Amino acid sequence: MTTKKTVSFSKNSTNIFFHILTRCNLRCQHCYINPVQHGENTLPLSTIAAWLEAFAEKSDRANVIFLGGEPTLHPELSHAIKKARQLNYGSVTVDTNGYLFHDILSKVKPEEVDYFSFSLDGATREMNDKIRGEGSYDKCIAGIRESVSKGFATSLIYTVSKVNLHELEMMVPLVKELGISRFFIQVIGIRGKSADPSAPLQEACDKLQVSREEWLDIIPNVAEKVAEFGIIVTYPKVFLDPEEAFECAGLVADNYFIFPNGRVYRCPLCEDFPLHSLRFEDNQLVRTGKISESDLFELDIPEGCVMNKLIQPENLSYKNDGTAEYKVACCMLKEEILQN
Repeated sequence: MTTKKTVSFSKNSTNIFFHILTRCNLRCQHCYINPVQHGENTLPLSTIAAWLEAFAEKSDRANVIFLGGEPTLHPELSHAIKKARQLNYGSVTVDTNGYLFHDILSKVKPEEVDYFSFSLDGATREMNDKIRGEGSYDKCIAGIRESVSKGFATSLIYTVSKVNLHELEMMVPLVKELGISRFFIQVIGIRGKSADPSAPLQEACDKLQVSREEWLDIIPNVAEKVAEFGIIVTYPKVFLDPEEAFECAGLVADNYFIFPNGRVYRCPLCEDFPLHSLRFEDNQLVRTGKISESDLFELDIPEGCVMNKLIQPENLSYKNDGTAEYKVACCMLKEEILQN
């Protein structure tokens, strides 16, 4: 038997999504990295350490997720992980495409990394490689197997779009066979490459995001099947009924999205624009002036998330009288399913 719960926002925990570089060996068609807005530099270890220290007062309740680009391309990732542990960060995760550069699994210990989290966007080689690049399926599968065999807690991320929705059900036996601990189902955001109408993924279908009906019919069902194996499954809530209260994580949670150019966002949907509410200057975290994402967080609209309506309104629907049929939840609001 499985149990589903909505993971509420909490000011008692902090999530730091730390992009230590934007360089990557792959060219995923839905990549959200925008070099113009995020920078193209690779942070030196000294800067990584200083920026981690900026959150030191919260570190015992903070989760740091090292991201890229591909974070394992950073030659000093293992030292960054150890620094986070020295600063007493509550948990450390590495998001990876599976290529595991610089022999990273031999440079850190399972007790130093809470999760290596792998991205796979197709149950078949053909689908995944269409989205992420030739050879990436085999590399990712091999990386997962190596991670599990060396005793690391291992999770898997599957980003759902119209292009690969039909293969999500096929992930159920694969997830079990790979021996992963957590499964994350993500919804594709219309930002970065996926916001470019001339991008191959956009040209492959008239609308990248799945409909409300498709999401509610397929995602919870697949999540429950995976959870029956004892695997924790997390996915965005996405849609709220009109009477449900909307909460913005920018107001009621403690999340930070850090990029190599020093920008720090509180909302991932704002990352394609110079709307960051914080930035690093001389390794000190300072607030930016108006207008920033913080000003948008305060707006209250019937459709729920303001940024969703601004950048990806295609997932909204209205009645004949012009009122919204439903709200779109904050993208940070999650559902979690686990076995009792």
